[in-house]
Amino acid sequence: MGDMSNSDFYAKNQRNEENHAAGFGCSLMELRSLMELRGTEAVVKLQEDYGGVEGLCKRLKTSPTEGLAGAQTDLDKRKELYGANLIPPKKPKTFLQLVWEALQDVTLIILEIAALISLGLSFYHPPGEKGGGESCGMAAGGVEDEGEADAGWIEGAAILLSVVCVVLVTAFNDWSKEKQFRGLQSRIEQEQKFQVVRGSQVIQLPVADIVVGDIAQIKYGDLLPADGVLIQGNDLKIDESSLTGESDHVKKSADKDPMLLSGTHVMEGSGRMVVTAVGVNSQTGIIFTLLGAGAEEEEKKEKKVKKQDGAAAMEMQPLKSAEGGEADEKERKRVSVPKKEKSVLQGKLTKLAVQIGKAGLLMSAITVIILVLFFAIDNFVMQKRPWLPECTPIYIQYFVKFFIIGVTVLVVAVPEGLPLAVTISLAYSVKKMMKDNNLVRHLDACETMGNATAICSDKTGTLTTNRMTAVQCYVGDVHYKEIPDPGSLPPKSLELLVNAISINSAYTTKILPPDKEGGLPKQVGNKTECGLLGLVLDLKRDYQPIRNQIPEEKLYKVYTFNSVRKSMSTVIKLPDGSFRMYSKGASEIVLKKCSHILNEVGEQRVFRPRDKDEMVKKVIEPMACDGLRTICVGYRDFPADPEPNWDDENNILNDLTAICVVGIEDPVRPEVPDAIQKCQRAGITVRMVTGDNINTARAIAIKCGIIHPGEDFLCIDGKEFNRRIRNEKGEVEQERIDKVWPKLRVLARSSPTDKHTLVKGIIDSTMVDQRQVVAVTGDGTNDGPALKKADVGFAMGIAGTDVAKEASDIILTDDNFSSIVKAVMWGRNVYDSISKFLQFQLTVNVVAVIVAFTGACITQDSPLKAVQMLWVNLIMDTFASLALATEPPTESLLKRKPYGRNKPLISSTMTKNILGHGVYQLVIIFTLLFVGEQIFDIDSGRNAPLHSPPSEHYTIIFNTFVMMQLFNEINARKIHGERNVFDGIFRNPIFCSIVFGTFAVQIVIVQFGGKPFSCQPLDLEKWMWCVFLGLGELVWGQVIATIPNARLRFLRRAGQLTQKDELPEEDVNEENEEIDHAERELRRGQILWFRGLNRIQTQIEVVNTFKSGTSFQGAGALRRQSSTTSQTQDVTNVSSPSHVSLSNALSSPTSTTAATAPPTTGQC
Repeated sequence: MGDMSNSDFYAKNQRNEENHAAGFGCSLMELRSLMELRGTEAVVKLQEDYGGVEGLCKRLKTSPTEGLAGAQTDLDKRKELYGANLIPPKKPKTFLQLVWEALQDVTLIILEIAALISLGLSFYHPPGEKGGGESCGMAAGGVEDEGEADAGWIEGAAILLSVVCVVLVTAFNDWSKEKQFRGLQSRIEQEQKFQVVRGSQVIQLPVADIVVGDIAQIKYGDLLPADGVLIQGNDLKIDESSLTGESDHVKKSADKDPMLLSGTHVMEGSGRMVVTAVGVNSQTGIIFTLLGAGAEEEEKKEKKVKKQDGAAAMEMQPLKSAEGGEADEKERKRVSVPKKEKSVLQGKLTKLAVQIGKAGLLMSAITVIILVLFFAIDNFVMQKRPWLPECTPIYIQYFVKFFIIGVTVLVVAVPEGLPLAVTISLAYSVKKMMKDNNLVRHLDACETMGNATAICSDKTGTLTTNRMTAVQCYVGDVHYKEIPDPGSLPPKSLELLVNAISINSAYTTKILPPDKEGGLPKQVGNKTECGLLGLVLDLKRDYQPIRNQIPEEKLYKVYTFNSVRKSMSTVIKLPDGSFRMYSKGASEIVLKKCSHILNEVGEQRVFRPRDKDEMVKKVIEPMACDGLRTICVGYRDFPADPEPNWDDENNILNDLTAICVVGIEDPVRPEVPDAIQKCQRAGITVRMVTGDNINTARAIAIKCGIIHPGEDFLCIDGKEFNRRIRNEKGEVEQERIDKVWPKLRVLARSSPTDKHTLVKGIIDSTMVDQRQVVAVTGDGTNDGPALKKADVGFAMGIAGTDVAKEASDIILTDDNFSSIVKAVMWGRNVYDSISKFLQFQLTVNVVAVIVAFTGACITQDSPLKAVQMLWVNLIMDTFASLALATEPPTESLLKRKPYGRNKPLISSTMTKNILGHGVYQLVIIFTLLFVGEQIFDIDSGRNAPLHSPPSEHYTIIFNTFVMMQLFNEINARKIHGERNVFDGIFRNPIFCSIVFGTFAVQIVIVQFGGKPFSCQPLDLEKWMWCVFLGLGELVWGQVIATIPNARLRFLRRAGQLTQKDELPEEDVNEENEEIDHAERELRRGQILWFRGLNRIQTQIEVVNTFKSGTSFQGAGALRRQSSTTSQTQDVTNVSSPSHVSLSNALSSPTSTTAATAPPTTGQC
């Protein structure tokens, strides 16, 4: 339906017009044009053409009160005529497209070209080669017999084959990632349900099943799933900014502006609407159809955009499509600024990969130059040979061989597995987090969660069970500690109380019989109201007959609950024409507005201020200290004539008569105290931010273990909080917030703005060394701003409104605080997995590059051949990232403090491991390379001529190298210097299967690889030696673990380069903040890399001079300090904090950098 162009639409609709929508009184186009009107225009059009909303319902064959009958044939017919409520998704990329994208990799392209040249040359036999061979000198010495010369093509073919393998693996990874993402999206969409009336019953329907003619019930916090016309509304306000861009909330009423549009948010009130347009015909759908055309061209321009951050999502929430909302995500990007999804970690890693790649490129270039020069000097200078035309192809073959060796060095140096490892690790975690009730909407949230230092949690529903039960009440001057017998209450008061609760609550709130025998009754709707309705049932009365007597349409006026009023009131017209208003709300707020109270016989008596104070002390505070929510119920009568001005809220909601105060208990979830204790052990501060009264909040906080009696902490309410953080002008000051937040544990009676202010204040604070990473939980529409501001926003899957879910990063499907702890565990696990992979990868990189480089320079041939290098590259990059990135998390992750944002990727322990293992591997390989033939008593493989058969000598080197990597992969499982590297290894089947699989393939390659892999089969003894040398890695790992880090001062300096001084830059440049962090981390990683590659520091110095000049090299930075011109330019270009940090570091005696790093950084 959505793929049709507009002309198809109209053609199809012409046919519809003819049979006038097959029995319905309006066609698709009539409804579409009706929905384009607003305000009075729409009201007039409805009246004139349709006879009002009732007429419209008649034409659509639906009843305003009972809804559709729900017969399947009728629903199918409606779907066929008016379309289904979904926007067709963009087609996913096919596997071939992903293969093509994987082929765009520069290194692979270089390899393919080299392989093709090599292939071409191997088939070219120069004329007269038989006789003229001698005159080409050593160059031709290699051609022993025809069989060998003919095998020259194998190397080229083998390289091409390995390129194919790498491409297929990459494409498959991308494909499965995309599939997972779509699965996730459709899971999110299936969760979105909406309340619809069908056959007089209110049912929850998946959004995709809504059809034209349905009667939908809308309430505060909903995201409208389709266009419709309001039938009846109470105090309804809609945020239409997603369509109009106007931020003011629009008042909707059946007589003034009844048009409701899909994709808009209900900010206040409730009501019922008849659905008039769904899917591609709704207002949001039309926009997407228009965007769809533009999206195609746009798509060509920007490749691989997975999704964008929540800000955009908030601006334009589409109707959910049937499968994978990625299409919508992409469409939505057109409406807002596109932002590629790169988390802080991915940023750091991509940068690191680029830095390492540059170093690798340099090394490979030098390798090729040295090989070519050596060959030329040896042949044409030392042996004074002329260049003969018939020898040209042979020489070119040599040059191609050198080129291929150079490219292989590059291939091994470029760690393309880094971004892959992050993706695999995140995708794997997200999949597993589903089982832990965390539905991740933005991938990077998962990793940010690992660094969280503070959690600001709601109370109701997150820390508590959200099953409200009335346990105490105060009626007729008596405080009952448990629900009284109805006979003991004054009959008048009881009558008023039952009516007040039954009528003055959303009619969607009900208490249903339990699902299972002997279970608790099911609470539907607002939980506080359920608690009050439960009180009515406990008093042996029923609310349903009262509601039937006064249905929702007969309610004269409703003031719905919102965070400003903190109360709800409903006005009804009494039979004698006068009005009565029932009111309920937070007790301290409603009692302030009461001037009378019902006494022990149910008569009104005056309620003076001092009575109020006494009541607060004697009734409300004791209830609150038991952890109860206190709700006051009251009423007021108005005369029939003159009718009061209902819009003058201040006068209406005043002068009430209190009927009773109810204490409602919301018990703490049993698993919460334990979860909070885990958080505190893990270095995460838990703060409770709630709208409840301060005593209730404090009582619950003590039960949860957020505060412990005798500790130094703050529990304050919103008023006091604002008094402390605002200056005389009422502006929020960061210094003032900094005095409050470190000790603050409970913020009670807080408004959404307070929550946002607190979160922003903690995030922007520069008091502590590490920038705080804050997670926030929220369920209400008003939590949206705080959820967006937080580093990670958790929305409640059950109690949460659609608006909160939209603003969040992770949805807790069970609304449970202990699931947040699981998210922390997974987040930390992602970080550790990446570090494990880095440790392994960098060791292999350093060793392989140095071996290839030195080998080529000394023996004119790389000890590791191109195809072997590609195989090593495959185990290093792809398989190792799979094996190490899928380690399951353990409880021990929660025993350490968070890493914080500015911690370098590579800790000093990891550096120690990388260098230590690198040294071991280099010693073994060079020993084998230069004296291996004597040890094993075999022919030397050095200086072998072109196309010579593979030697046992080089096969042993290759095999030992791979064995060492395999055992080092087991070492890499631990990054904090633990001794037992096998701990929990069998909990990760992927790891075990990859290690054993690699080992098996290695046996096949060595024994049967032959010419393509340049391998000579080895006997058992040599195999045992190779495995033995590999096992040495595990022993050596224990040796490295015993060296204390304190001895290795230089590693410490490499690990932390910047201190506090980098914080001010963040404020200046909040937008680029993530990039800054990433850049800094990478510069740090880069220095480390160069430290490791100390053999080529001098060359790198040269390259850096040519680099842009912003790179964070010590030498460059110190040199730049002396030149004032560049200094000013550096100050303007804040995103390169190099000289700032270094100069501060060198001048401030407090920073450890200064203490341990005198200007020696200049060597780098």
